[in-house]
Amino acid sequence: MRMFSWLGRTASSCLSPLSQYARMNKDDEEGLGGEDDALLWSKDLEKHSHGEFSFAVVQANAVLEDQSQVETGRHATFVGVYDGHGGPDASRYISDHLFGHLLRLAREKGAMSEDVLRTAFSETENGFLTLVRRAYAIRPLTRDHNASMEEVRKELRNLHPEDSEIVVMKQGVWRIKGIIQVSRSIGDAYLKRPEFSLDPSFPRFHLPEPLRRPVLRADPAIVTRELQPNDKFLIFASDGLWEYLTNQEAVELVYNSPRVGIARRLLIWAMEKAAKTRQMPYSEIKKLDQG
Repeated sequence: MRMFSWLGRTASSCLSPLSQYARMNKDDEEGLGGEDDALLWSKDLEKHSHGEFSFAVVQANAVLEDQSQVETGRHATFVGVYDGHGGPDASRYISDHLFGHLLRLAREKGAMSEDVLRTAFSETENGFLTLVRRAYAIRPLTRDHNASMEEVRKELRNLHPEDSEIVVMKQGVWRIKGIIQVSRSIGDAYLKRPEFSLDPSFPRFHLPEPLRRPVLRADPAIVTRELQPNDKFLIFASDGLWEYLTNQEAVELVYNSPRVGIARRLLIWAMEKAAKTRQMPYSEIKKLDQG
């Protein structure tokens, strides 16, 4: 059957009342059968504009990712089968919105056309992406206090204008006084009080000259966020994880993976990336000595 003949019949039905007969979702309708098999259900026979139809569904996964719908009018029948993957969200959204867009656009234009069909797909895509942005937005709850960040180095230079070596590049890494990367901490007394920085009893923590003022701070940066119903999860991790995974990578892994064992999966992925950075297989990096 050619596309234009289908479009023509659908155009007629778009201007007439339509009825929803079936959706490929066990929870949407009752009487779908399958008493002898909880994973299989069906409709044996229903009417549509040019005859009859039947459909059946079997659930192979823990969550049914595929969806379908049958919409009938006086002169045409709309059938959609949506093959979901990576979760049911997109296929469910299509089932709930695609035909509505198609019907509205055809009525606005006065006829069905290929452009109307393309626009309906485009509006469905844009609507789903808007939902994804809301639900999938990454909102960091902390700010790194690390000399590797330009804003931290700028802050330190502004606080210590007389010290040309307040931040120093050492072995390819920015460090405060050439020693430490973090700019805020509890402890590290030798970088806060002169009586500790000049004590020769601790050569590892000995500075060549006295401090005029503390170069590290202990006050926290506080971020407040009220959790929303569409917030999916929080990830708490030390810099050992964030050194190898970006916020985007970590969120995508958690979002697209089963919850069972997800913390372990994050660490394994970070170690695999660390292995690639060192140009060695993951099996070998596990054998490295600690420290």
